Amino acid sequence: MKDRSSHEILPDDKPVPFFPDHLMTEFWVAVGFVGVAFIIGFLGMLHPIGLQAPADPLNTPLHVKPEWYFLFLYQFLKLVPGTLFWGQVDGRQLVVVTVAVGLLAFMLFPIFDKKEDTKQARNRRAIYVAIAVVIVIALTIWGEVS
Repeated sequence: MKDRSSHEILPDDKPVPFFPDHLMTEFWVAVGFVGVAFIIGFLGMLHPIGLQAPADPLNTPLHVKPEWYFLFLYQFLKLVPGTLFWGQVDGRQLVVVTVAVGLLAFMLFPIFDKKEDTKQARNRRAIYVAIAVVIVIALTIWGEVS
């Protein structure tokens, strides 16, 4: 038997017309979706879910924490006091700028590093990256348990 591809039409094959065969199939699928939506809406009308108290933007609950990937920054912000250097610098802004500059320097370091790549330099860079990762992990865990 000859192997043929799916797009090859042979003389004994009869094409399936788009209308009404394919169009009616799509119509019944749409009717099914609308029917399911109607049933869900009707059940929602019979058993409504009660609303909670309206949101109060001035009242933040104590248990609110950021997602895990921001916990290190959250804990870092909690560690730094509100003002630094005798009230001249806002601590929160210093933390955000420090983290942003650190990430930018980490991303741009390979572009500006023109020194010869030696084993000692690679080891030193690996140690710096390991220290940064350990600090981020420690702050993340501390932020989660605090």
